Amino acid sequence: MLRSELARRRGEPDVSMGRQFLRVAAALTVLFLLGYVGSCFLLYYDQRSIIYYPNGTHVAVSDTNFALPNDGAVLRGWRLNPGQARALIYFGGNAESLGAERDDLAALFPGRTVYLVAYRGYGASDGSPSEQALFSDALALFDAVKTKHASVAVVGRSIGSGVACFLVSQRPVERLALITPFDSLEQVAQAHYPLFPINLLAKDRYESSRYIATYRGPILVMRAGRDEIVPSDSTDRLLAAMQTLPSVLDFPSAGHNSISDDPRYASALSEFMK
Repeated sequence: MLRSELARRRGEPDVSMGRQFLRVAAALTVLFLLGYVGSCFLLYYDQRSIIYYPNGTHVAVSDTNFALPNDGAVLRGWRLNPGQARALIYFGGNAESLGAERDDLAALFPGRTVYLVAYRGYGASDGSPSEQALFSDALALFDAVKTKHASVAVVGRSIGSGVACFLVSQRPVERLALITPFDSLEQVAQAHYPLFPINLLAKDRYESSRYIATYRGPILVMRAGRDEIVPSDSTDRLLAAMQTLPSVLDFPSAGHNSISDDPRYASALSEFMK
């Protein structure tokens, strides 16, 4: 007869069953910890493939009309409405195909020469994207544009808002429009991955709240009421960091990507940049 059965009949505690339970619990705990640590390693080493989405944006080099070499890569895109005294640089959203936006943006800002330059690894641009590379490219682009124009305005959408906020902390940008912006990419990631220590794992942080605090020019902020990517409190924290009182336009029914479908979107941007 099994010892556990004898113990049960005598009314004694079943020690062997308790030990078996502890072994199973310990094994499950080890498996959980291994899975958790493995997930942390995956988030750390593969995070840029999670952050950046260049697929679907690629175009042929021959389809572009503007090129800018910087730090071992050639950035390519388009210069629209050439010959205007004032310029506008547009930093697009993640997975946004700038080539498809050419006609709309040229018509939206007829009084400005518009520069649409794809991030590294996007469109027809060389290289691989990272925060450091995108910031360096933004500075190089601004410096090249400023030599040809009296003033330069900037529009940043989604991840492009992070690039734009850095740029205005370093260069004299005339005016700034931010579309679905965030306070920092780290905080956005933490909202999407609440079980992980993103502050320890993040390589690319895009600390827009820190950068925007030094800017004193006019600001337009356009936010989506049903933004499924950027939490509302992330945009609130960015607004609180601004030293200039911004114009804020809410789109209560819009999502992160559908905000530009609202007719007020184009008219507000156009009016702000006149």
